[in-house]
Amino acid sequence: MREYSTPAPFTIGDDESVVHTVFAHAEKTPHRVMYSRPHGDDWVAVSAQQFAEQVKAVAKGLIANGVGPGDRVALLSATRYEWSLFDYAIWTAGAVSVPIYDSSSTEQIRWILQDSEAVLAIVETAQHETRFVDMPATLRRILRIENGAVGTLTADGADVDDAEVTARLSGIRSSDLASLVYTSGTTGRPKGCMLTHRNFLAEVRSILTSDVGAVAKPGNRGLTFLPLAHVLARAVSLALFEGGAAQAHWSDFSTVSSQFARYSPNIILGVPRVFEKVRDAAAAKAAAGGPFKAAVFDFAERTAIAYSESLDQGGPSLRLKAQRTLADRLVYSKLREAMGNECWYAISGGGALSPRLGHFFRGVGVPIYEGYGLTETTAAHSVNTPGEQKIGSVGRPMGGNSARIADDGEIELRGHVVFDGYWRNEEATASVFDDGWFRTGDLGSLDEDGYLFITGRKKDLIITAGGKNVSPGPVEDRMRSHTLVSQAVVVGDGRSFITALVTVDPDVFENWKAENGKPATATIADLRHDPALRDAVQTIVDDANSLVSHTEAIKKFVILDRDLTEETGELTPTLKIKRNIVTERFAHEIEALYAK
Repeated sequence: MREYSTPAPFTIGDDESVVHTVFAHAEKTPHRVMYSRPHGDDWVAVSAQQFAEQVKAVAKGLIANGVGPGDRVALLSATRYEWSLFDYAIWTAGAVSVPIYDSSSTEQIRWILQDSEAVLAIVETAQHETRFVDMPATLRRILRIENGAVGTLTADGADVDDAEVTARLSGIRSSDLASLVYTSGTTGRPKGCMLTHRNFLAEVRSILTSDVGAVAKPGNRGLTFLPLAHVLARAVSLALFEGGAAQAHWSDFSTVSSQFARYSPNIILGVPRVFEKVRDAAAAKAAAGGPFKAAVFDFAERTAIAYSESLDQGGPSLRLKAQRTLADRLVYSKLREAMGNECWYAISGGGALSPRLGHFFRGVGVPIYEGYGLTETTAAHSVNTPGEQKIGSVGRPMGGNSARIADDGEIELRGHVVFDGYWRNEEATASVFDDGWFRTGDLGSLDEDGYLFITGRKKDLIITAGGKNVSPGPVEDRMRSHTLVSQAVVVGDGRSFITALVTVDPDVFENWKAENGKPATATIADLRHDPALRDAVQTIVDDANSLVSHTEAIKKFVILDRDLTEETGELTPTLKIKRNIVTERFAHEIEALYAK
């Protein structure tokens, strides 16, 4: 059993909490800009002192509404400044935050509120509030951000004495529960992960003491646009705050690229799909410019990948350096400009980043450092860092963390970031711990240098009728690395061979139609059986099959008539596939693949 540990370069006191830094910043550097709020075409700065005053005022309002130490307060909102404000205010009141994705259904909201016994809820919009139907009796009040929740709570708490807030803060211990973060629920009902102040502090300090955390310093900027209900975005946001960097919030994925240029972040945190979209948008723009520009982009992409790969193989040749200089002038400089022109590097988590994409961005000059963790590990447990990167791996355990590979290949983790267990679910908690090690359910390996490689997920393993174990992840990731494919779902459990459900990227499809002489009005549903489209997808399938043995290769595929989305319930808010729902919803298409 291989094991690797990284010593902790920090300590956490019993009387520390993740919220105390709010008031420490206000006391030591009251005028430092901690947040930038969007206002028209400008950004309005929020200083450390202003933020602390708002946090205290809202905390007083929570106290006035009867929120006591340890009480749970639900927070349902898209990513915005007020999300962070309420998160810290809930902690200041000594309470426990319960983040809920703003895309959650009425049933999901009802379950989380019932299970957590939340006493108060903060929502963003009126539309969000309409989902609060038949809620549990423990929920006493719902406040809406767009209806002045900050002002309402500030007014409610006007008569609460400062001494009460001070007492609440003084009473917090690092071992206290800070947040109940519910798993995204790719299978079954979400479970509440109990994350303590110690968990968050360990995550934040692990980030800040690693080389990847060097960007979280005063004067630097981060743009937070992933859902803050997801623990990865929240952990990095907390690290930026503790480190003294400024940050802005944005929640509209369709316009986030324009905010890169507007805010010029020094770091970009995303899931793999975000970086795929950035690359695909550049490729689509080149293709729309005609065959010459498309060829230029193709040359630049091949050069970036070759240049990055050479860095791990003794360095680039003079010819490759010259090619990269040309490609930089023609393509890379424009791509970096689209990312704000001041981005040092990006961090990717929440899913597998294809090595090809990792090499592309490193060759462009914006390296993506991939990490790995789960809600149960308060986000990242391991991460690649500047100067210590192996593309294709998820890096080494961060400070204070250990990883080992069990005899059956399962990844097991230990460290201060590992959660205390599932809320009021002792059976589920016992099932995921082995002598103090958290059993992740993921499969992987550790190399001789301690770098962790993810090879699949135990519950996703496909066992064919012939008894062959097939991990669908690598093939699916390879297919998604091609611009034409949006999603790929490998199927074959209990079957005689492997098949796949494939969806076509709607934006790339428009360019494909123009390039292949198809009617502009034709939809994916109209052309999913078109020989030219099937040939294009077959080429992608053949490329993915080159990664695996013959028995693991995809023998047949079907192009679905639409993409998989979060709105239709087939993807989680972090864009992971809900396999059980997809295979159930497209059971007819799957059966057709196996029809004789």
